[in-house]
Amino acid sequence: MSDSADAVIAALRSGHDELAAAVRGYGEKELTAPSGAADWDVSQVLSHLGSGAEIHLAALDLSLEGKPNAGSDFNQGVWARWNAMAPADRAEGFAAANDKLLERYESFDAQTRRELRIDMGFLPAPVDVATAAGFRLSEYAFHSWDVRAGADPAATLAPEAVPLLNTITPGMLGWIAKTDRLGGRTAVLRIETTDPDAVYGLRLSPEKVELTDPPAEPDGVLRLPAEAWLRLLVGRLSPAHTPSSVETSGAADLDLLRDVFRGF
Repeated sequence: MSDSADAVIAALRSGHDELAAAVRGYGEKELTAPSGAADWDVSQVLSHLGSGAEIHLAALDLSLEGKPNAGSDFNQGVWARWNAMAPADRAEGFAAANDKLLERYESFDAQTRRELRIDMGFLPAPVDVATAAGFRLSEYAFHSWDVRAGADPAATLAPEAVPLLNTITPGMLGWIAKTDRLGGRTAVLRIETTDPDAVYGLRLSPEKVELTDPPAEPDGVLRLPAEAWLRLLVGRLSPAHTPSSVETSGAADLDLLRDVFRGF
């Protein structure tokens, strides 16, 4: 839907403008400091976002030309070039690369936003603009948090991205959940989020982790802000980054959930 694409593209722009403005003032100390992503400093997160912007833009342009995705060899070359950059060059390049990607998205007219199908390279079939931009928003929002969280344990996801991510991230549970970490345990939890308010069921089993309708008699309850719920699902709700408002009861073991949702 074009309206959905409009909202995602707008969230991408506002999130990028905010992060790029912050990074513009970073020196060597800030760029080489730890980030919220394990094993990456801030400049490496920016490198990932910059190289991802180049790869994503290539997918858009090739799809506009009716051509297939450039493939893994192209991606490997982009990553190698960014990996070789100095921290300051990564910071400068990330802003330019993402601006270029966003300018391309913003140039799409209503018909293109509605009808274009994009070959992402890692999916079995091309997807619409809203879906492709949604993948980029998920990547950008969580890594933007990584950049800020190393220095600010209270950092949160961009508010404008949270409602959109609520329609994207939970659908990835089958891919991101590590069911082997359950040790054979099963449970059905009630998840209550705020900002925005929502209620879910979360079924945990060694075979599958999935969202369900809210259970009438849950084994446990987890109450937390929606942005913290999203961060939990992608391995970004460590004890140091957990809001004091998070509440658990019964079988809603936060340490277990952190282990199941260990990140990509």
